[in-house]
Amino acid sequence: MATSSITKNFIISGQKQVEMFVDAIENSANNRPVRTPVSARQIKGEAELRKFMEKRKKADVSQR
Repeated sequence: MATSSITKNFIISGQKQVEMFVDAIENSANNRPVRTPVSARQIKGEAELRKFMEKRKKADVSQR
């Protein structure tokens, strides 16, 4: 979430609201999504791009 999207002021008053707010922050910190590592490499140059696109075309044809 971008910090620029937080544009509202809000007031927390009372022990119950404070506890609810703190619980919500703790839950969001504990429930982060699991990062899945991926294998990727950067395509550099026109020749590599053409080679990649040929592989893609072959894969598309074989899936039909």
